[in-house]
Amino acid sequence: MPLRLGTLVLAWLIAMVLWGMAHGSSDIERGVDIPIIFDGISEDLVLVDQSARAVNIRVLGSRAALRDVGPGKMQYRIDVRGAQRGEAVYEIDQGRIEEQLPTGARIVSRSPASLEVKFAPRGRKSIRVRADIVGDPAEGYNVAWVEVDPPYVGLTGDRREVMAMREAITEPIEIRGQRESLDREVRLALPDHVWMEETRPLKVRVQVDETPKRGGRQ
Repeated sequence: MPLRLGTLVLAWLIAMVLWGMAHGSSDIERGVDIPIIFDGISEDLVLVDQSARAVNIRVLGSRAALRDVGPGKMQYRIDVRGAQRGEAVYEIDQGRIEEQLPTGARIVSRSPASLEVKFAPRGRKSIRVRADIVGDPAEGYNVAWVEVDPPYVGLTGDRREVMAMREAITEPIEIRGQRESLDREVRLALPDHVWMEETRPLKVRVQVDETPKRGGRQ
């Protein structure tokens, strides 16, 4: 009886090992988004539109092989040196993606097959910054002055959008009910294809003072 029980246990263990090996070696399919990166964009151009920001692939392979396939481990680079203003189409080369796959993994499908992009002329401009102050301080207090540092910033981006701007406005700064002055590091509310040339912080100081009380008659 003990011998038979031992045989059954051994058979069960062998079955489990075989099942685990079969399960671990069976192929699975996974979807992966590969970010698109552009190299060599001319200093005179700005990328203002693209039909996709990533190449989506369906990959088939073993679990072990697909461990090295995922976000942050692959990228698709496109050399756009020599591009001109206007629209352009770049074919997605599946072979360049396959080169990044580990042994035992293969592409089942990919999308898109090509990428449409649009380049616009770059513009540059120095422009005044205005703080967007929202609300009023507490009763009995007032805004004495507002200071922006730096008062002017250099902007670059899509020439059409840059040249249409008359001032750069900060993100809203809430002072409703405020009794003390504020020092805030803020960002600019800029159009999609316009950004600051420098990366230095933009600071706003809002001086809040108590309103002087009027004296009575002597």
